[in-house]
Amino acid sequence: MSKRHVSLKDLAKELNVSISTVSRALKDHPDISEEVRQKVKHLASERNYSPNPLAMGLLKQATRMIGIIVPDLVTHFYSSIISGIESVAKEHGYFVVISSSNESYIKEKESIENLLKSRVEGLIICMSQETTDTSHFEKLIQADIPVVMFDRVCLTDKIPAVIADSNDASQKIVRHFHDQGYNRIAYVSGPEHLNISKERMSGYLAGLNDCRMTVDPDLIEQCDLSFESAQLAMKRLLKLPNPPDAVFGINDTVAFGLMKAIKEAGLQIPEDIGVVGFTDEFHSTVVDPPLTSVTHPTYEMGRKTAELFFKRLKSEITSETLVLQTKLVERESSAKSR
Repeated sequence: MSKRHVSLKDLAKELNVSISTVSRALKDHPDISEEVRQKVKHLASERNYSPNPLAMGLLKQATRMIGIIVPDLVTHFYSSIISGIESVAKEHGYFVVISSSNESYIKEKESIENLLKSRVEGLIICMSQETTDTSHFEKLIQADIPVVMFDRVCLTDKIPAVIADSNDASQKIVRHFHDQGYNRIAYVSGPEHLNISKERMSGYLAGLNDCRMTVDPDLIEQCDLSFESAQLAMKRLLKLPNPPDAVFGINDTVAFGLMKAIKEAGLQIPEDIGVVGFTDEFHSTVVDPPLTSVTHPTYEMGRKTAELFFKRLKSEITSETLVLQTKLVERESSAKSR
């Protein structure tokens, strides 16, 4: 076995003793007999054991700290969720330590290690868009470190999670466009491995089916969730022989990029092309025209996520997924004049 894979739990199981006994034996704790200490140290040496920073926090005194990792700290979406988490944490006498992955897989892994070295008692995470390998989350599960995820989630059979009903929300968007008289509805998605991309795509297709509209693969584009990438996606859509007359983005940042490209092409919103966003950032109300968007119950999402965390902390659950409902807020960007 390589030392990367050997844990205190492995040693304890092989010796048929508790994890705490192994831990104390390695630290020469006086409560542990010399015979047991020698057995533990011999096996640890034989198995090339070295302390795992992911698990060390569990063997120490409770710190009443929760680590939170989000893709960014700028958008209202995440700051509102963090506020909800913090409110529940405070009620339990805990406080939060926040880190941003900046949408980077490597930074996400570093954030996990740094927070655990800071002795947080567990983690609340929203995945970065780069994260396709989930082995670092598997290690947390194996080390029995409490983890809860929200919005962008994975391993939901093992990790408690809180998500919005993205499928239903996308169906609402398509029906709204249809009711406004739009006929060719495009969707600009995000990285295809993300659950939100899959769920919103599923809702888009279901919405078209409900409205008896034909699915045109040319009207489905992808971007990396950035403003610039969304602009390029919209430019590709506008170059089609039969371009869309309506489009929605996987989030508001993407929608703003779509709007920019549409205006640069000399087209009018919503007369030529209707636009809808997702997450309803503050800027949705101040862009021209104001952006129709899907509002998430962000503060509630934060509170529900924290409530799941404390259930997980007490080992009351191993997995549970809560699905919250959204609301489509109609503004001028999709109000087509008939």
